Amino acid sequence: MHTTEHGWITTPITADILRGALDLERTAHGLLPHRLPAWARTQYTDGQLAMAEAQPSGVRLAFRTRATAVELDTLPTKRVYAGAPPRPDGVYDLLIDGRLTAQSTVAGGNTLAIDLATGAAESHPGPAGTLRFADLPGGVKDVEIWLPHNETTELVALRTDAPVEPVPDRGRRVWLHHGSSISHGSDAASPTAVWPALAASLGGVELINLGLGGSALLDPFTARTMRDTPADLISVKIGINLVNADLMRLRAFTPAVHGFLDTIREGHPTTPLLVVSPILCPIHEDTPGPASFDFGALSAGKLRFLATGDPAERAAGKLTLGVIRDELSRIVKQRAADDPHLHYLDGRDLYGEADAAELPLPDELHPDAATHRRIGERFATLAFAADGPFADHGA
Repeated sequence: MHTTEHGWITTPITADILRGALDLERTAHGLLPHRLPAWARTQYTDGQLAMAEAQPSGVRLAFRTRATAVELDTLPTKRVYAGAPPRPDGVYDLLIDGRLTAQSTVAGGNTLAIDLATGAAESHPGPAGTLRFADLPGGVKDVEIWLPHNETTELVALRTDAPVEPVPDRGRRVWLHHGSSISHGSDAASPTAVWPALAASLGGVELINLGLGGSALLDPFTARTMRDTPADLISVKIGINLVNADLMRLRAFTPAVHGFLDTIREGHPTTPLLVVSPILCPIHEDTPGPASFDFGALSAGKLRFLATGDPAERAAGKLTLGVIRDELSRIVKQRAADDPHLHYLDGRDLYGEADAAELPLPDELHPDAATHRRIGERFATLAFAADGPFADHGA
């Protein structure tokens, strides 16, 4: 801790005031939170996953302080897609004693220019920026700054006008969740409005979000990461990325699901484990992948996706969301005979046909902000209810 001549106290950013990250990488500028550990990051060469796991969905600074002003220097990396509408700056959410109090953004930073047609990416360096929250209420309070869920964020410096200390353990259960870009946050309004963050708040639990955009692919290193991460509650949302990547056939899918669950159970033999099938996605309900950008829509400035597979290919083992739901339900029922802590949730109970009629997926694949809220509220109702798989029985 260091005090400047203007009364600002600079506090080193360390793991004890950072939640939701599984690794911290020291960079030339500061610290880069990661949601996969370093050893796992050596086991793939996929640029999409590298970008996704370094975007800090669910990662937040958490400290107790009397400070009335907080400054955070960060170096964001913003994505620019050629031909697509510009993306807004990532949002930082400030919570005081658990309540959303303010929001802000950081301008500038690095940019990553991506060509959707070829997948080529080009990096351009930029300056760090400063986030400032002032006129906070006096007195001791718990402060959380949730980092943008969709923008890589290097943490450079934390300054306050009063000392900070880690938030004491409040005895909350830890919920470890893995899923696709929908769990990562897709088009949610802000980091605390991502559906798992909202559900965690409603359920009174601490979230570790392993929602990895485009990368919920039953990767063994993800299962081992979950095996080795302390948690009181675990959920895995499986399906949409396997279909839109056209990654495997049914013959490979079934043992891969068993292997993923087996690995988690090696570290969490009796932890409540909830398998969640895909929410409704009309383009992939009965049509296999791969998914593709609709370049006609893109030329008109709108981002949309298409399913390019042939429904007749289901007979050869190609996966659709309908096929995956049936198989996940069967697998969980089979395993639950010997694993009473294993549960299944049909994703259409979170977002189904009536919801799609009212709140259609804007790009045919990802929910909007209102739909994130609906999914989060429904998950909390179903999972954390007194008779739900994540019910708190005082253990």
